[in-house]
Amino acid sequence: MKIGFIGLGIMGKPMAKNLLKAGHELVVFDINKENVDNVTAAGAKAASSTADAASQTPVLITMLPNSPHVKAVVLGEKGILEGAKPGTILIDMSSIAPLASQEVEKACAAKKIKMIDAPVSGGEPKAIDGTLAIMVGGDKTVFEEVQPILLNMGSTAVYCGAIGAGNTTKLANQIVVGLNIAAVAEALTLVKKAGVDPQLVFEAIRGGLAGSTVLNAKAPMMIESNFKPGFKIDLHIKDLANALDTGHGVGAPLPLTALVREMMETLHADGFGQDDHSALARYYAKVSGAKIGK
Repeated sequence: MKIGFIGLGIMGKPMAKNLLKAGHELVVFDINKENVDNVTAAGAKAASSTADAASQTPVLITMLPNSPHVKAVVLGEKGILEGAKPGTILIDMSSIAPLASQEVEKACAAKKIKMIDAPVSGGEPKAIDGTLAIMVGGDKTVFEEVQPILLNMGSTAVYCGAIGAGNTTKLANQIVVGLNIAAVAEALTLVKKAGVDPQLVFEAIRGGLAGSTVLNAKAPMMIESNFKPGFKIDLHIKDLANALDTGHGVGAPLPLTALVREMMETLHADGFGQDDHSALARYYAKVSGAKIGK
């Protein structure tokens, strides 16, 4: 299938390459020419704008940082709605506010463009190996039509409800992930302060109830002091801000989410916003004086 792909960052680049590997024909656009060149070298064709990509393809995928970027790319000058034909399907795989998804979908529907929101979880490693978890909101028949495309990028693609439900599910995911990372950092700081080897503690607890994908992925990074970003602190701040805004809107208090967001804001202020979210270990080093890793 011929697919337009807009947004070739840390996540979008490997996702686009997996679509190429699956045999799809890609027309791509990104404001960063180096990212475009990287994906065109793998077999994609470059578009001159998002409108240009939309004019050439029946299915479009966007993978962008936040709500304003999605609105600009879809609704703005030389945007998707300028180029897309009626019947085009837009799959927004960005992690944005659910209300923003609903706003953009309404504008798309007025132009007879079908839209679903389909944010992902798994970070760069799972984007590379094509095993992302994909959470989808929108018209179920549209989801069923594009599900095979989604499964070229993920190991699961689960329908969660009406438009915005995908991003609501992603916010829940980001709360669980963020709080788990903070718990891992807090626990490993405790054992380091107590004179016990964090590596041995990790090996001892990973097979029990404390074991989790987060523990397995992030504890080794903390122990090695390796904070190369698979998912950046600044992006997690954005997601938790969207979670808090959504929580306030529906009357769901999120006190633990607020606390972890403030911990991440501290790291941002200290210049670590581009680090991996496992860098929450740096926050505990700051307040405890004990560094988990090397």
